[in-house]
Amino acid sequence: MSQSPSFSLGFEPHYGEAVPVTAGVARITANNPSAFTFRGTNSYLIGAETLAVIDPGPDDPEHLQALLRAIDGRPVSHIVITHTHADHSPLSRKLRDLTGAAIVGAAVHHAARDLHIGEINPLDAAADREHVPDRTLKHGETVEGDGWRLETIATPGHAANHLAFALSGTGTVFTGDHIMGWATSIVAPPDGAMSDYMASLEAMARRGDTDRLYLPGHGGAIDNPAPFVRGLKTHRKMRERAILERLRAGDRTIPAMVANIYRDTDPRLHGAACLSVLAHLEDMVARELVRTDGPPAIGGDFEPA
Repeated sequence: MSQSPSFSLGFEPHYGEAVPVTAGVARITANNPSAFTFRGTNSYLIGAETLAVIDPGPDDPEHLQALLRAIDGRPVSHIVITHTHADHSPLSRKLRDLTGAAIVGAAVHHAARDLHIGEINPLDAAADREHVPDRTLKHGETVEGDGWRLETIATPGHAANHLAFALSGTGTVFTGDHIMGWATSIVAPPDGAMSDYMASLEAMARRGDTDRLYLPGHGGAIDNPAPFVRGLKTHRKMRERAILERLRAGDRTIPAMVANIYRDTDPRLHGAACLSVLAHLEDMVARELVRTDGPPAIGGDFEPA
């Protein structure tokens, strides 16, 4: 059986600098560290003469100036968005105004499902609802420029509109927040869905050894990604088993489960952990492993089926 992945916290962001990470790709990290963004959001520049920018990041004037320094007057043909959370896409509008580039990639922000009666979306403030792309990319569609070509990989889960992008002919994939080397991705209903996330992990696993390097939206690069993806799948299955064990031990609410399962986790992340457990429970109720009255809810009571 695969082991859980070994996460790495040893990432040096080099704020304001363009750091070469592989042939034809440079990384510029925004200075927006937090418990959710790690050291900050990674933006990527692709190409040598005519460029693409992947995930310009938050609406931060200092990061905009860092991107412009790295661009150094070269033409930018495309601004590519993996998903529409406020730490990834908002700066795209100002960058488009300054460069004339087309914004492509993720669709307008939308949830994975409708809100239940009385439910609120706790991540609503994290959504970039002003994002309107010039071109929405679907799975398998490509966008190309001077010496580079990106293939779209639909990876919903963390966000309903999440995309990854493979740099053709290189084995490099820009994974956004779907797969990161420092921590697991947050899957928080109704913004995301665990069933979608697991299907997206399986889709990445099927790519096998075609992919040799992952460049995520936060943290450092992931070399030899195939076993890492297998480890992520194992990690999620272990979390599912832990939830079932807590239910069998008598826990009935999400906060009670989180207090036990995440006792060693930064308390600042317990709110996100509650949403992650809800995401698992939604999936487990749909698979008839768990019972609850009505739709699975953050304040609901649960029991083993």
